[in-house]
Amino acid sequence: MGKKSSDLNKAGVEELSNDKPVLYKILNSKDENIYTGVAKRGRVTDRLKEHLPGAKDAVRGGKKVVIVQKPSITDAEKSESRIIKNSQPSQNIKGK
Repeated sequence: MGKKSSDLNKAGVEELSNDKPVLYKILNSKDENIYTGVAKRGRVTDRLKEHLPGAKDAVRGGKKVVIVQKPSITDAEKSESRIIKNSQPSQNIKGK
């Protein structure tokens, strides 16, 4: 499946694919994963905009986003769970 990255800003988010479920990682200026999440097909752009500064679910220090398209939301959720368990991104809240 496709993998793509862009700056974590409105213009960058709008250029990302929205046609498949995705796993996404938000990276800081040191390219460290600070947040991992998933978005359903058709909602990728909207979900990522929720992480921009000033938004309801903003990720502090996020500079770049990397998405990996998945065949299903279930596959994306399995990858998300594994990544959070292994790398413990600083802004993922446990139990959420």
